[in-house]
Amino acid sequence: MMNKRITATISSLFAALVATAQAAFVSADSVAVFYPAGYDATQHEPSLIFDQQPLAIHQLPSDWQLRPRFSMKDGHSVATIDVKGQVDFYGTGEVTGPLRRNGRTISLWNVDTPAYSVDGGTHLYQSHPWVMGLRADGTAFGIIADNTWRQSISITDHQVTFDSQGPSFRVVIIERDSPQALMKALGNLTGKMELPPLWALGYQQCRFSYQPDTRVMEIADLLRKHRIPSDVIWMDIDYMDGYRIFTFNPREFPQPQRLNAYLHEHDFKAVYMIDPGVKVEPGYFVDDQGTAGDYWVKTADGRPFEGKVWPGWCHFPDFTRPDVRTWWATLYKDFMATGIDGVWNDMNEPTAFEQSENTMPLNNVHIGENRALRTGKNDNAFSHLRFHNVYGMQMVRASRDGLLLANPQKRPFILSRSNFLGGQRYAATWTGDNLSSPEQMKLSVPMSLTLGLSGQPFSGPDIGGFCENATGELLAEWTAMGVFFPFVRNHNIKGTIDQEPWAFTPDVLDACRTAINRRYRLMPYIYTIFREASQNGMPVMRPLFMADAKDLPNWATNIPSPQGDKWQALTLESETDSYQATLRQRPGSVIPLANLAQSTTSMRTDSLTLLVCLDAQGHATGQLYEDDGDGFGYRSGQYRLLSLEATVDKRNLTVSLRQAEGNMTPLNRTLRIGLVHHGRVEYSAWQSGNNASMKIKKSVLK
Repeated sequence: MMNKRITATISSLFAALVATAQAAFVSADSVAVFYPAGYDATQHEPSLIFDQQPLAIHQLPSDWQLRPRFSMKDGHSVATIDVKGQVDFYGTGEVTGPLRRNGRTISLWNVDTPAYSVDGGTHLYQSHPWVMGLRADGTAFGIIADNTWRQSISITDHQVTFDSQGPSFRVVIIERDSPQALMKALGNLTGKMELPPLWALGYQQCRFSYQPDTRVMEIADLLRKHRIPSDVIWMDIDYMDGYRIFTFNPREFPQPQRLNAYLHEHDFKAVYMIDPGVKVEPGYFVDDQGTAGDYWVKTADGRPFEGKVWPGWCHFPDFTRPDVRTWWATLYKDFMATGIDGVWNDMNEPTAFEQSENTMPLNNVHIGENRALRTGKNDNAFSHLRFHNVYGMQMVRASRDGLLLANPQKRPFILSRSNFLGGQRYAATWTGDNLSSPEQMKLSVPMSLTLGLSGQPFSGPDIGGFCENATGELLAEWTAMGVFFPFVRNHNIKGTIDQEPWAFTPDVLDACRTAINRRYRLMPYIYTIFREASQNGMPVMRPLFMADAKDLPNWATNIPSPQGDKWQALTLESETDSYQATLRQRPGSVIPLANLAQSTTSMRTDSLTLLVCLDAQGHATGQLYEDDGDGFGYRSGQYRLLSLEATVDKRNLTVSLRQAEGNMTPLNRTLRIGLVHHGRVEYSAWQSGNNASMKIKKSVLK
């Protein structure tokens, strides 16, 4: 990667070149950068979107098709891209509505919107100025508006328009031969998700709020009593002393070390919420430190801004400043030393009650990355209008540094409600405060798929819904589907009925348990997919068109299964219930399954079932990734990446495991084959070693 100082210098040279005329450049790998006339780098850079700046340095070839037109309209900066032919559009980040984005207009302005009620859900908690186009021939392109200011995206069948309330911005366009290659290119530019700890992929139980600490322990005991595999219990804001962040309620959570030790003894991890609002209170150590350091966001007249959140009047750290992020990171050391495993950054749109749109005034002032660039306390280039959408992203950036500072040998896990394009580098996300309704249950599928297609692989909804009361029927259906999302958490609001799997009927409990059992049996496969996402930027949860993007016309018809009936139906249970999702396996694939465990801590992979779905040639392949599940040993080769290969010789099916990468010592394994065909799974006997075999019927290959 190019030195950041050189990057800044080249960027400044580009800016100088476009001071009077529009300019365009392209890299050798088909990434084009378009600058409008009069582009002012101080209004946009350093860009927070890119982990690797798109330093396109060659002249744009004459046959480059997609070219933005820049204009001004009603004081707004507009970039319009005309598109020819049949194109399906995707992306645009955390949004409501269908997966296909044609005919949609959304606003990029992060907002606290319970039940997606603000403006009909056209803008939510996150902003991703990114549009993905998929052509009928399977080729794909991506468009990035490198702009954090408030803006909208309007998409028709043949045009994409970014309309911004800020100054003119540059546009980056990527061309690739497939949607998979496009996602990898996006990951190369905006950065990839770091490999999370294995426990973060397990089932997680939450409520606003479990209190006091004895109730938290009771929830842990009930999860184990009902044999619901699970890994995490979450603490919402009521664990705090008067909602003061980095404190504990002395009556209800008097000994957090004891609580967290209890959870660890029962193979649970503990995640605690930290909001950005710092209670205005002399003598409160966080407020005292922030005031002494002059770390707060300022009003237009230079005073520290105060806004109401849960503690009452609050100050807000100016996370756009490197020195503030460094200070914020230091706050986590003592907090994490109580045995906390992960952090939940909420309310970071930022939310400020009793303000217009529940956020800061638009003329509030941020310092930004470089104090030397500041020209005045009310300079529009440093207004909240510019930095609002990236406030949450910069917060989790600082929080990640804090967790690494506190526990340098552990992989940090942070969940954020607010984020921005590129924010997958710092935190996972969930789809915010949804509604307990069948409609929003169904809506959660395209929402998480769309986040994945916007560079954020680690996301999921509140299972069962957050607002209002769930029914047992809804919880069973949502859990049966929700266990296949990247992030799996049951969560609901105060004042509603209990929503844990055992809170309804025995049938609902059984259905939830069966679904969560599926998640844990599939954990070796899921962890392998997460590792792939961390390596190349591919989504964890993928739309069907990624199976065969050239079959685009069929995907638009919502066919019930990919490639007709070629994908084989399977079930992981001898007997199941009507709530469970129908599973299908792609021909030519091998999927590793673990034996059932009650947590990822107790999960072992020395005994595996290998689900085999043969292709027409009688062949199938897969992968299995393994490491310690936490820490960073994998960076120095302490992992195993195994290739799984199934072949047929006459009527003998053999599956072989071979360690392709990594220095971890091979395991002595016990294996069995699960042959998937005609809606059934036929199992071989258990066999020791790195190979397993079984006789198959002639009809399997027909």
